[in-house]
Amino acid sequence: MEYLDEHRRVCFPDPSEADHWGLLAVGGNLSPGFLLSAYEQGAFPWYEEEPILWFSPNPRFVLFLDSFHAGKRLGRTLKNAPWRISFDRDFSGVISACGEPRRNEKGTWITGEMQTAYEELHRLGWAHSVEVWHDDALVGGLYGVSLGGCFSGESMFSRERDASKAALVALAGLLSQWTVSFIDCQMETAHLASFGACQVPRETFLAFLKEARGRQGGAPRRSWSSCDGASSLARGLSLSNENRSPR
Repeated sequence: MEYLDEHRRVCFPDPSEADHWGLLAVGGNLSPGFLLSAYEQGAFPWYEEEPILWFSPNPRFVLFLDSFHAGKRLGRTLKNAPWRISFDRDFSGVISACGEPRRNEKGTWITGEMQTAYEELHRLGWAHSVEVWHDDALVGGLYGVSLGGCFSGESMFSRERDASKAALVALAGLLSQWTVSFIDCQMETAHLASFGACQVPRETFLAFLKEARGRQGGAPRRSWSSCDGASSLARGLSLSNENRSPR
């Protein structure tokens, strides 16, 4: 399959053609244009060995920022934690850590090929990372792809308890300062459900995605390294408190 730069696109099959598991297409490559085509059409790669598998699950798991909330215990923990948070300072370190085998898991779907592909998207300003530091050690983080009015989360990791949660709260706080309405969590997990993520029909998700991509004032397509981690974390906790308050 031809390499596509970030300015070129390919059409994926209609998402309604995906099978029961959400498998939509097989093959292609991980070039920037191919990956961006997938995200813009509601698909994402998920595979361990070639060929590349592209999924568009139904329902989709989505975290709307106006429903985002963190537990009170977590809020107290984050206010007193010794961590420092940054954005786009060590994308390679974050995706590499996300690709490490986890407890009770034999392998990883974040292959070397996939790491290289997302590092290129990061270089081009499409993919971003959140880092959580304890002194000079990277102890947690997450990465994903920004499409302006929405953020597609790919993976997170934690080497200290609640460190990945700190990354998510800081991300929510950062995104809330722009006209970003939701984080695409892709597949359901209890971890993300605890923050308010919910299932939505694929057709509804695709409508949200189409509107978000064309929205003015969304997350900028540039490095987020100048964004302040401490204020983003505070904004995320404030957002959580606002969403828990009676309306």
